[in-house]
Amino acid sequence: MVEPNDAAARRAVEPVICYPIETLPQPDMAAYKGFRAQATKIDEVVVPPRDALSFNVPAGGFFRITSVEGPQVGDLNLWNANDLTERFYSGKTRALHSTHVTDGHRLWSSFPTLRPMATIVADTLDWYGKDEFGGSVHDVIGTRCDPYTNNLLSGGQYHHCCHSNLTRALADATGLPLREAEAHVHDVLNVFMCTGFTRDTGQYFMKASPVRPGDYLEFFAEMPLLGALSTCPGGDCSAEHSSDQAACFPLLVEVYETPADALADWQSPSPSGYDRSHGR
Repeated sequence: MVEPNDAAARRAVEPVICYPIETLPQPDMAAYKGFRAQATKIDEVVVPPRDALSFNVPAGGFFRITSVEGPQVGDLNLWNANDLTERFYSGKTRALHSTHVTDGHRLWSSFPTLRPMATIVADTLDWYGKDEFGGSVHDVIGTRCDPYTNNLLSGGQYHHCCHSNLTRALADATGLPLREAEAHVHDVLNVFMCTGFTRDTGQYFMKASPVRPGDYLEFFAEMPLLGALSTCPGGDCSAEHSSDQAACFPLLVEVYETPADALADWQSPSPSGYDRSHGR
């Protein structure tokens, strides 16, 4: 196609932020810090390489995901523990915050509730920022490695993609058949994953995660949560997804409960105030 005469002017139009967030309710990080000081550990799970496990977090509690043996990426799903239809909405989290999340960002739930499910309260990789390639850590832009795309591209039958890992974990946690559980598995927070988009082609890229043993990402639970975490078969995602050759390591999930008297008048966020009449 022939480039129009005003092509340069069209490209020079300044961008506008889609969702100005000046009125977005802000988390009370000081209160969360006080809650954390009184919280006690009540559970932990060690997620084996190329697998997933579930965990439960009480409302007002905390959970921490830690690298314990080597550089490893994790794919996180979250549900309202009392209602699987309310689940983490990565796309809206991305639109409200950023392509990558860190301290003070919140993980938002799906429609029609659209409310904070969890708030990030600590991130030992917040120093990474954005590198020269445009890469950053903890993305909400990728989906999750899955056996369907793997089959499309390679023709193979690979069962330890994060999608399948999360499906098994949710089925085990709820007693649902695999096919029913799979319908609740959703786009993830890619914990510790370093990603971005190439400047020339706009392709989603990954690179070796900067995570090292002892690094962690910690969340405050804004509601009772059922979580599932998959240790990605790509390991640190320096080479490929869905690999039996990549070095993979476990991830530790620790759960903390805040005493009821410490929470005092704190309450879970209310569902969206939209009346759902949709113009009729």
